[in-house]
Amino acid sequence: MSTRPAPLIPPRLRAILVRVPFLVQLVRFLRRGAARDRNLLVALTVVTLVVGLLAAQVSTEWFSPSLLILVTLVGGLQLRVRSLVTLLVAVAVSLGYIAVTLGAGRVGVGLAVTIGFTAVLALLMARTRGKLGVQGLRGDAMLLELRDRLKSQGELPPLPKDWGGKVVLKQAGGSSFGGDFLVSMRDGDRVDIALVDVSGKGVDAGTRALLLSGTFGGLLGSVDDFLPACNAYLHRQRGDEGFVTAVHVRLDLATGDYTITSAGHPPVVKFDAGTGNWEVASAKGVVLGVVPDLHCEPETGTLHKGDALLLYTDGLIEQPGRDIDAGLDRLLGEAERLLPSGFRDGARALVNAMASGHSDDCALVLIWRP
Repeated sequence: MSTRPAPLIPPRLRAILVRVPFLVQLVRFLRRGAARDRNLLVALTVVTLVVGLLAAQVSTEWFSPSLLILVTLVGGLQLRVRSLVTLLVAVAVSLGYIAVTLGAGRVGVGLAVTIGFTAVLALLMARTRGKLGVQGLRGDAMLLELRDRLKSQGELPPLPKDWGGKVVLKQAGGSSFGGDFLVSMRDGDRVDIALVDVSGKGVDAGTRALLLSGTFGGLLGSVDDFLPACNAYLHRQRGDEGFVTAVHVRLDLATGDYTITSAGHPPVVKFDAGTGNWEVASAKGVVLGVVPDLHCEPETGTLHKGDALLLYTDGLIEQPGRDIDAGLDRLLGEAERLLPSGFRDGARALVNAMASGHSDDCALVLIWRP
């Protein structure tokens, strides 16, 4: 016959304890929040108090008060704001105990200022993580994952041996994020390429580019009128977050036939191997999201052996105080000088030559038929 184990706290004693206000508040506190946050707070608080006690009673050489800097940093990376405030109170108590026991000189002004600065930094980190709703360095890891997804999405699909393609993206200030991005897809012999430029530069435009890259990537190849569909999506969005320009190229790999549609984007240029000249495409349209019904004037043509199409963003040709036509002329001049030596190697050299001294995002897409 089995017997139930006796409870750790007798029922009568438990009934008395739950009537104590302090104990009730303590139990409620322990039940709130994630167990990981609570357990880490208890552990760091115990470490803080133990370090303060041993530093004051044993030795400041073995148990230096500077260890509290590490405790504060760990709390800033892992704890919530409320828990971090509790930990900082414990740090202040430990420092005060050391100063009272050994004298204020043992703590030092430099150490106090360093711990104070670290505490402010930890509070800022905890507040940012609280807004994101993530723990530790997960917020940075999410940004890295988004960056890697944007880079992988910005690569051209595999092309047949008788075709070549090159993509060069250069963000302002060496940032990993920018307002220029590429979406592309291949379905059999049909290839769709869209180069998009979000207003702004660097990280400021990067967040919106991350959002739009997923949307535009889903629309590409799913609808016949790609740019009008993108325009309808942007026009439905609330608020004025700046303009978006884009150019879309649909290419038939079997025949070389292509169609170019543009929405406020710098004109595509074509290299004609027969004449050896670069020709400016006539496709044009209004920037995306401005008017409810987008009207584009497309251009069609055919890429023959040795021909190439060059897509780019305005960061490659715009310079403060200079006309954009002058930038386009310079681009064509640099292309005539660099690209005949080889499209694949010349693409990067062309971007470096055009973007030197610029502080804007720039992108270039080159597709050719050897």
